Parts: sequence; structure tokens; C-alpha cells
Amino acid sequence: MDQGKMHGALWAGIPAYLAAAIASLTSASTALLVCASFGIAVSSATVGKAADESESIAIAKNVAAMLSAGLVVISNNQALIDNPDIGDKGLDGENVLEQVQKIFRETTGSDPLAIDPSRRLGRLLRVEMDAIVEVMNTHQRELNQRGIGFKGFVPSTFGRLVVETFNRGVQGDAELKMTAPLEIVRNRKARPDKWESDVIREKFTSPTWPKGQVYAAVAESKGRPAFRIAVPEYYSASCLACHGKPEGQIDITGYPKEGRNEGDLGGVYSLSLYR
Repeated sequence: MDQGKMHGALWAGIPAYLAAAIASLTSASTALLVCASFGIAVSSATVGKAADESESIAIAKNVAAMLSAGLVVISNNQALIDNPDIGDKGLDGENVLEQVQKIFRETTGSDPLAIDPSRRLGRLLRVEMDAIVEVMNTHQRELNQRGIGFKGFVPSTFGRLVVETFNRGVQGDAELKMTAPLEIVRNRKARPDKWESDVIREKFTSPTWPKGQVYAAVAESKGRPAFRIAVPEYYSASCLACHGKPEGQIDITGYPKEGRNEGDLGGVYSLSLYR
């Protein structure tokens, strides 16, 4: 996707960034993934069935914030990535991770490297940071290729690859997914399951649901007991280049626009923490 993408507020009170195709990602995009400046509004959380799961909710917020920061970095560098006249873009894994960590610290007020790696939060964040480095280093050849403009390496592609790498790295301890309302999901693998669909329909699209509020509950995920957390995201103005009007017009990635408006629900970060 081009650099006009999704972004809301990564944490309560943080202003919107800019654009590109995050999330939950090229042909593997959901509306969430397709917009990188589309961030996370994570304020309070409503907990269903679980009384005191504040640590698990904090894990979900941080994991989502780290991924969203990565999407923003790719969005911010989209013009450089697609510049056919520049070879080495200077966007290797370590460089990108440094930019991601900076945004993460600004938006959350926490240093991810200072979080105890023996705790579940610290362990998952380190797997996620390793995934960011791996994805960027694996794609250096295509990113640095001269003579080619649009390379298809947009925030949504980056997000999908990081999610896949993260899920392999956590070895069944957790699972991250970028999904969206079914009618705007572009990648079939990112379609919401029943729990996610119910949360989207009954919570996130309800006119009475506080915008940006997280939902969490004890529920099965792929047949396993888990504490599940869903983090809503919303379209910003920059997202509408690919997801706005006129509905049906083909965007830069070859998908028809969804005809959405600024502030509409665009996607959901869904994290399952297995018990």
C-alpha cells in the first residue's frame, strides 16, 4: 500500500501519525493491516469472565504497540523504499528496530529493553523485536534493488511477515493476529474467528462501546484455553487513500477501496495468551 495509511492513537492521548498500508498486511492485508499510520487506541479494558488479568492486558497492549510502531516506521520510509534510484536504503533490521523502539518508548513511556525478559511480557517483546530484525534482514535484496519503484513492501506486508515470524518464535505460548470486520478483510487468512467476530459485532461496532476500549475474556483459541485480548483500530484520514471513496475504485495495491470514512473501525489486533 502507499504511504497514506491507517493510524489512530497508539495509546490513549497519543495523536495520529501518518500513513501507509499497515496491518493485524500487500495482498495479505486486512483493513487493519493495510494502514500503517493507523495505530492503537488502548485505554481501559473491559474484561469478560476474568477478574484480574491486568498483566495479560498489559502484554497485549505492549505487543500491539510494538507492531504498530513497526508499521509506522515502514510507512515513514515508504518513499525511500520505493525510490528506484537509491540502492542501499539503510533499512536493515537493526536500523529499523532502533526506530521502532524509539516510537514505542514515546507512545508507551516504557523502554522495551528494560522489561525483565524472565517475565512473559519481556519474553514476548523480545521475540517480537527479533521478528522485526529477521523480516527486514531477509528482504534486503528486494528493498535495495535499483530500477524498481513500487516494490510491494508496504506496512501491511511487513506486518504480516512480522506476525508470522512472531508466532513461530513464541512456540505456542501465544498467538498474534491482525484481523478486521469480515466485509473488509482482504487476506483470507486474516478473517476473524467466531470470538473475534462476536467482539467486533457486539462490542467494537456498537454505538455504545467507548472508542478505543480494549476487550478481554477467557475463551478458547484453536481449541486451547486462552486469555484473549482484542485491540480496536480506526481509520485516520491518511488511510482513505486505499480504503476510502469512491467505493470500488482500485487502489495502488490492486484492491478495490472499501468506501470507509475517517474514524470507522478498520481492524483489530487479536492476541491469545495460552493458559
